Amino acid sequence: MSMKRSIYLSSLALLVAAYVCVSPALRAADMAPDSKEVSDLLSEAKTGAIQVKDDANTMESFTMSNLDWRSHAAKVLEIKDHINNLGKTVAKLNQARSSASAWQQTAIDRVNPILRELAANVQATIEHLNKDRTHPLQTTEHKDYLKANAELSTRMSTLVSDFVDYGQTKAKFEQLSQRLEVAER
Repeated sequence: MSMKRSIYLSSLALLVAAYVCVSPALRAADMAPDSKEVSDLLSEAKTGAIQVKDDANTMESFTMSNLDWRSHAAKVLEIKDHINNLGKTVAKLNQARSSASAWQQTAIDRVNPILRELAANVQATIEHLNKDRTHPLQTTEHKDYLKANAELSTRMSTLVSDFVDYGQTKAKFEQLSQRLEVAER
């Protein structure tokens, strides 16, 4: 019985030692400081995502009017330009990813697939308009493209806005903690 107890205590001591040694390293990795560059780029992306969302929602409302295909084409090209600008900001985020904190890296990783899907859907909308300029606005397919653009751009806008808000709240918490000299555990 004492042999089992001795093995148990030795194992427990090893686990505690491993926790004590590894835990600070893991906490340090988790606590990498936020990158100001990435925070600024996320704020820029938020502005661009809101612009795309507003454009996509406006374009979706076109389905309830008698606007001709030229109005749709002009608006979708405007959306494409805004997505391209947002893509440039996201490319800068990707380049700065290595200097980002853990939550900022998560934000970058989550933005990329939504942006790709949105860009592909907007391109499909353009191709649909180019394919049939006589009655494309009345088709279910066209309305589905516009609905998908509105939904994806809303997801993108919400996601980026939430991450920006998180970063601002986190910075405020850290600032208050320092001012109040509250030790983190």
